[in-house]
Amino acid sequence: MAGDTSRAAHHGNRHRRSAEARRAVLEATDDLLVERGFAGLTIEGIAARAGVAKQTIYRWWPSKTEILMDAFTDDAAQHLTPPDSGDLGEDLRRHLRNLAEFLTTSDAGAVFRALAGQAQHDPEVATRLRTDHLGKQRERDRLPLRRALDRGELPPDTDIDFLVDELVGPIYYRVLVTGEPVPQEFTDRLVAHVLRRPPVATP
Repeated sequence: MAGDTSRAAHHGNRHRRSAEARRAVLEATDDLLVERGFAGLTIEGIAARAGVAKQTIYRWWPSKTEILMDAFTDDAAQHLTPPDSGDLGEDLRRHLRNLAEFLTTSDAGAVFRALAGQAQHDPEVATRLRTDHLGKQRERDRLPLRRALDRGELPPDTDIDFLVDELVGPIYYRVLVTGEPVPQEFTDRLVAHVLRRPPVATP
């Protein structure tokens, strides 16, 4: 019995150390990408900044791109889940402000821009970005509209996907194409524009 208890405690400690090491690697990757850019980011540099062995990193991730993908996916899930105030307009305004700030000012936003650039000539990165992040983020973007449907704020035949495109599409366009700023005034105008006219019905 004593031996079993000892083994259980050992596994728990090892798991806790692994979680701490993983978090250190993800945070180091974010920091180094901002400092050095995608081309200057290396596994050696990440290991040194995180204080872990290169072998530890390669045991969990085959490349720096995979680390970036995990780092960004974790950050997005934490910071880009829409609020639920019970009012569609308020929820959309807050969510779009958060999205714009996340993509333009945070380290995670720099990671996303790097991944989006890499995806232009790497089909595997493009697929991972779409399936591991953009698909999940689209579901989060849909949440305020789904809740509004449930509350009766929107007609039951509203085309939610069309509304999501109208709301978040201009933000990504500015972030990835024009480089223009995405201030609160802009995101609030997007919400006002979408909500002031009748919702588009599902085809």
